[in-house]
Order: sequence, then C-alpha cells, then structure tokens
Amino acid sequence: MRPYEVAVIFDATLDETVVRETTDKIGEFVKSRGGQPGHVDRWGRRQFAYEMNHKTEGNYVFIEVTAEPSVLAELDRMLTLSDDVLRHRVIRQPERVAGRRAAPTVPASKPDSPAGE
Repeated sequence: MRPYEVAVIFDATLDETVVRETTDKIGEFVKSRGGQPGHVDRWGRRQFAYEMNHKTEGNYVFIEVTAEPSVLAELDRMLTLSDDVLRHRVIRQPERVAGRRAAPTVPASKPDSPAGE
C-alpha cells in the first residue's frame, strides 16, 4: 500500500453537510477496498486566483489515504464524474513525508562502568 493525498475542490454553493457527506463517502470507499483513510484537512471556502467553470470560490478539502494504486484510480474516476467536484488531484506522497519511514535505530549503549573508572 502507498500513501496518497487527495485534494478536492467542491462547488462553494454546496451546503457544508453535502461536502462533509461526500468526504465521508470517500473515506468509506477507500476503507471498503482495503485502504486506510487518514487525516482530513478542511480548509473551507477560498477565493480562486482565476475563474474556474464560471465560479470564483471553492470549498477545499485534503484527505490523506493509504491504499493500493488501483483503489486510487477508481476514486479518481469517481471524482471526475461527480457534479459537486470542480477539481481534484490525487498525489502520491513520498514515504518520508507520509510518516512511513522506518524508526531510526538507536545505537547499542555501553554497559555502565563501575564508579571511579
């Protein structure tokens, strides 16, 4: 399994409950396919730098996911077909960024020497 971050920009005219339900559905979808949904970072409503699909604002959500590539390919297709999503991006995270790096090894400590030496 590999670590990913899914960035989703929802239409700003959507109700917050719809955004939350869709985000929960993404997590459930990943979990049902054997993946592990992680932290969800909700940025809320933000102004665009330029107009996108005749809209000037969007609701930003970032979701950390650990899953197989085929699961994310299917999720990517799902988000492409959704009418509520203006844009999305699936980004594979490097192992060290995702916190999956092996724990650092601690050098073996020397036995305590007797006092006075």
